[in-house]
Amino acid sequence: MYNREQIGANVPHDLTEPIQGTDTGPLKGLSFMVKDLFEVKGHKTGNGSPDFLAQNKAAKKTAPVVQKLIDSGACLTGITICDEFFYSLTGINAHYGSPVNVRARGRMAGGSSSGSAASVSASLCDFSVGSDTGGSVRVPASFCGLYGIRPSHGQINLDGATPMAPSFDTPGWFTQDAELLRVIGDVLLSENSQVSGKFSLHIAMDAFAQASDDVNRILTSVCDKIGDKIPFGKPVKINDGDFLEWREAFRIIQAYEVKSTTLKWVKANQPKLGPGIKERFQMAEQITDTQYKEASITRMNVCNRLDEIMKMECVLVIPTTPVIAPLVSTPPDELETFRQNTMALTCIAGLTGLPQITMPIAELNGCPIGLSIIGKKHSDKALLQLACEISKKLA
Repeated sequence: MYNREQIGANVPHDLTEPIQGTDTGPLKGLSFMVKDLFEVKGHKTGNGSPDFLAQNKAAKKTAPVVQKLIDSGACLTGITICDEFFYSLTGINAHYGSPVNVRARGRMAGGSSSGSAASVSASLCDFSVGSDTGGSVRVPASFCGLYGIRPSHGQINLDGATPMAPSFDTPGWFTQDAELLRVIGDVLLSENSQVSGKFSLHIAMDAFAQASDDVNRILTSVCDKIGDKIPFGKPVKINDGDFLEWREAFRIIQAYEVKSTTLKWVKANQPKLGPGIKERFQMAEQITDTQYKEASITRMNVCNRLDEIMKMECVLVIPTTPVIAPLVSTPPDELETFRQNTMALTCIAGLTGLPQITMPIAELNGCPIGLSIIGKKHSDKALLQLACEISKKLA
């Protein structure tokens, strides 16, 4: 068992005392932690920035998504480190450090919900809550050997959470097992989320082609094992063009929206920013209306393409990330390449608002590899049930 100091997942302004859950509810007796962007009554939100924390005031109420978990019996035990202003996928915070990935020592926990993932992986809590804009739940879940979900966009109330790029932002959560991931979904997801249905699994062959040869080979082998028990339909090609075009559209729209959220505070207050974060804010400031409009057209085309595929009651199977967790010592230029390649996969659900679940189903060189399923919009509960079935088949 690890402690908080060993993992480094908790922010310096962590809770002094746990916030106890109710005496009844489906999550009674479980503990959880939340990312440093959710308001917790009586505590400051820091957004991964000491300068923001210093100027912020204690929240007057708790974010609804967090309160719902407390009201369902779970005990809130900590506030976790995240990438500075959530603008990274590495999990490295220049001010607070990098939470330890106990499943892949010396390698990144992934971001931006790094502390949330690291805390569950190290069994510091039963589950945790993060947020996902460009992959910030899916990537750390994959790197830390966890189940993680990015719900359908708009399914869960995000009041009391710092916005980054509102048309992409969604909460998400991490667990060590599929069944608990599903139970939390029953608590948080709205009633219009599809509970059941007949789906056909389809490998997105062009998404698999984005992964490294080793990751592709291992995940293909796992899909063969799943296919022995849950039949697959024919492989599909989801992108008639280039994934780099999709990724670029996501990058531009995200940056354009950042201009009206976190960048406004950064420009007004000139905080000390870590490497990479500073450059991304500078890039965001340069995005033009024309670039945004062109990227929005690409986004519409992506949505239309995925709608066409999903009409077949299709569940897409893709690698969560193209590679295993990079070493913490990876040079900055290589990290930027990693970020770009990873977002070529994470942008699929981001651009379309579709639900995606990543499952820890294999390892490469002792490091976890995540396999993802993507369903049609509002099929979140059915997708959670499918993740449970896949998990049981592979046990």
